[in-house]
Amino acid sequence: MPARQVLRRQAPATVCAGLPRRRRRQARRHRPCLSRRCANHIGSTRMSKPALSWQEWGRLDALALAELVRTRQVSAAETVAQAIAAARLLEPQLGAVLETFDDIASTPSADGANPEGALWGVPLFIKDLGSTIAGRLAENGSALNKDKRSARTDPLIANLHRAGLISVGRSTTAELGMTYDTTTTYRGLKVTRNPWNLDYTPGGSSGGSAALVAAGVTPLAHSTDGAGSTRIPASLTGLIGLKVSRGRLPLPWSFNEYGNATIGEGTFSRTVRDTAAFLDAAATDYPAGNSFVSSKSPTHTFASALQRAPGKLRIALSTGAWGRATACHADIAARTRDVAAALQELGHEVEEIDDAIITDWNRFWPSFRTFWLGMRPAMWGLPYEDGIPPGLLEQLAPMTRKFWLNAQGYDKRDVLRHQAGNNAHALRLGEFFGKYDALLAPAFAIPAPKANGPFSLANDRDFDGYINELLDAGRYAIPASEAGLPAISLPAGKDANGIPVGVQLYAKWFEEARLLQLAAQLEASRPHWFNTTPPVHVGTLD
Repeated sequence: MPARQVLRRQAPATVCAGLPRRRRRQARRHRPCLSRRCANHIGSTRMSKPALSWQEWGRLDALALAELVRTRQVSAAETVAQAIAAARLLEPQLGAVLETFDDIASTPSADGANPEGALWGVPLFIKDLGSTIAGRLAENGSALNKDKRSARTDPLIANLHRAGLISVGRSTTAELGMTYDTTTTYRGLKVTRNPWNLDYTPGGSSGGSAALVAAGVTPLAHSTDGAGSTRIPASLTGLIGLKVSRGRLPLPWSFNEYGNATIGEGTFSRTVRDTAAFLDAAATDYPAGNSFVSSKSPTHTFASALQRAPGKLRIALSTGAWGRATACHADIAARTRDVAAALQELGHEVEEIDDAIITDWNRFWPSFRTFWLGMRPAMWGLPYEDGIPPGLLEQLAPMTRKFWLNAQGYDKRDVLRHQAGNNAHALRLGEFFGKYDALLAPAFAIPAPKANGPFSLANDRDFDGYINELLDAGRYAIPASEAGLPAISLPAGKDANGIPVGVQLYAKWFEEARLLQLAAQLEASRPHWFNTTPPVHVGTLD
């Protein structure tokens, strides 16, 4: 069995003297130290001097790090060790890591990473939801799967390993990926925090991966997205988060497009070129297996697409209600208009539209609610017919229990109604993108909520109010997931609390290259929005 070390909260709250003084104060405030599990005590051995300075480590993107490994300025073993060290040093503040794969430090190819791959030596964390690695824990952030190990490596991870990426640990997820906060309870209360302000959430459900990349722990981290779980955390942490088209990447062995039509996987990055490199690694030929279609490599690489301008595009702008009862927060709408102005400066035609032309919102939201409440619990293994044993039901977070109990009111007819509504929504968006090349909107309708706050599954509250607030906040991300469209979240400045604000671009099916080209144009014209450094960051550790 692979050596591992599961990170849990420890008592008493003793803070390791190996942390800088300011970090010790923050750790006392937010989380107990991990004692011998901290970065100065990898395994049972005190860490030697890292191969790179912490400032350089936090500044390098994945392609730059891979080049250092390729030219033998550092080794893959050194990059893995430094990534694990970084994770342990910042874990007391971030609460973003479930375990590190300590055996990988001595044998970087142990899980199948390819030393001949273009990204050899680049470490990444794997979200504890979605694709898994053979022999590693795969718990989905829930007592339902506690201590469960994956029987096989899923196709997406195999593709990433084939490209040379090295999985170094598991990052936190919201329980079963159900919300826009990343707090779990199945191993004791664990709150994942935003490196820009530890009082706030990095979002969810991929909050652990987002926090790690934003804090400079690794340049890339795995994510999933079924209703914004990549794009929303990216927007709250100043990162780039891409949701690909349905069918672009291979699904886990336990999924197919019928039961998991909205779910996709991806990454967080700090540079557009890293997102393109990740997608080139992930989107390679793979047999269909359990899916209805096989994953195919694109004709041209996404990296090469960045060398071409997209030409003048017609871009729709919307910061409207999108069928919800509340308005978009004014600061978020303002940042979105800043991006619209930047796109106009780049030569694109930007037209503000009435959001009624996007889709039939009166049909869309009831259909999506049926999916979210009726179908989604079943996706992650919540049993319907036999029920959950009372002892196990009590181990679920309070709001997860309410999700399961609410799902009992849905039947097969509701599922069919959702599928019909989803189809109608996709047809409307097909018409929309016959007129426009892209759609610009906010990524999240509100500023970052508090960590373990209103969207936490750990806080017992009125269920209907919870769901309405969740859908209001995620309104701009959800339609892309339902229709299987590609969408990318990009940084666009900060809010009044100094926390990043993100915007989102939609494109036609399988036009990820166009989204990356637009992202690259914005990155070049507004560099101060991209690759920014939060207060909690590895660069402060030197």
